Amino acid sequence: MDTKNRKLLNSYIQANRWLLYKGKTLYTCCQYFYILFSILLLAASMGVIRTDESRRAEIEEFRRMLLSCSGVVVKVKTEEEYNRRQVPAANRNEYTADQKLVCVTSGVSFLGIAIVKKLLVRGYSVRIIVDNEDDIERLREIEITEEAGGRSNITSNNQIGVVVAKFNERRSLMEAFDGCCAVFHTASFIDPSGLSGYSKIMAEVEARAAENIAEACAATSSIRNYVLTSSLLTCIWRDISDSSLSHVVDHNTWSDESFCKRKKLWYALGKLKAEHVSWKIAKEKGLKLATICSGLVTGPRYFCANPSSTIAYLKGGQDMYDYGLLATVNVDKLADAHVYVYEGMNKSGGGRYVCYDKVVCSPNEVQRLEEETGIHINTTSNDSEFQFVLSNRKLDQLMSQVHRCSNLY
Repeated sequence: MDTKNRKLLNSYIQANRWLLYKGKTLYTCCQYFYILFSILLLAASMGVIRTDESRRAEIEEFRRMLLSCSGVVVKVKTEEEYNRRQVPAANRNEYTADQKLVCVTSGVSFLGIAIVKKLLVRGYSVRIIVDNEDDIERLREIEITEEAGGRSNITSNNQIGVVVAKFNERRSLMEAFDGCCAVFHTASFIDPSGLSGYSKIMAEVEARAAENIAEACAATSSIRNYVLTSSLLTCIWRDISDSSLSHVVDHNTWSDESFCKRKKLWYALGKLKAEHVSWKIAKEKGLKLATICSGLVTGPRYFCANPSSTIAYLKGGQDMYDYGLLATVNVDKLADAHVYVYEGMNKSGGGRYVCYDKVVCSPNEVQRLEEETGIHINTTSNDSEFQFVLSNRKLDQLMSQVHRCSNLY
């Protein structure tokens, strides 16, 4: 095959790959394979000879590309339909998506997987954002047809897809979010070299990533709602010598940034800075934001799969217990909370929510938590009343309303 024909063939192949990956092509997967087959026939007619190894490599490349694009592409049938999706940011609240497509960052994490499954069960299509291609393979553990409670709860109409995007590249995030109605940002950044699993520098990394994601959400016209996974640690760390502090800790309570720095509570600081910058951008750009301040996440195999984040969360665990602020939440309840809060945003407009299902309030409960996590909390018997009381009444009211409405159908 001469140089001119080879260049023409390569250009044709690259153009089709790019169109499919960017989600702009109008072809279905079947049509794409038809084109691929035609290309291969063209190559054969031109006398292109390839080894078995090169064939296998190309097949694997196409398999990876289709895996990363399957479910991610918003299928557009006409140019008019495509243009309807491109709405001005000023008309964000008037935007009506043709399908329930939402985006979940770090969908391969323990919490991310739980949220994805809940969304699929409720009929959403989900685009998972990962920051490297290795995580695409990890998605094999998500079985779309997994039986829950002895039966499959996921219908054949559900779609799930994955796309690689960098949290430090705003344009990359905007391309990943394009066409989605909402973003669930669940990612947490762990420094494996840090003794506690979360070093001081990671607090800045967490805040910058949250800033980029919030800015990308605000700049993507299809995005109407943004749900951020925060932490209960953003509510509880304050100087208790301040007599003006309320004894009730709820969604209106904020941790003190200077206190977190002074006590070297880096995980709490990172979550706090991330939530602060997200609220700042949401208010400036008119983005609907909801933040869920979660207790220590528990669930089957969670502590084995996430030892670093558990260690980071429990730094200061003795004080949390002594003040009555050591709380846990099962991953299933936390995932439900994300979906219910999102679905309630059209009425509530967003806001902060505290999420936990159990407050650790006795030495026996501390001991059980220590056995589950393998982390010694170093508490003593506490027979006196706790100084503070946690409240998640706002979230409980929302979830109970959703439950009552569900029972009507």
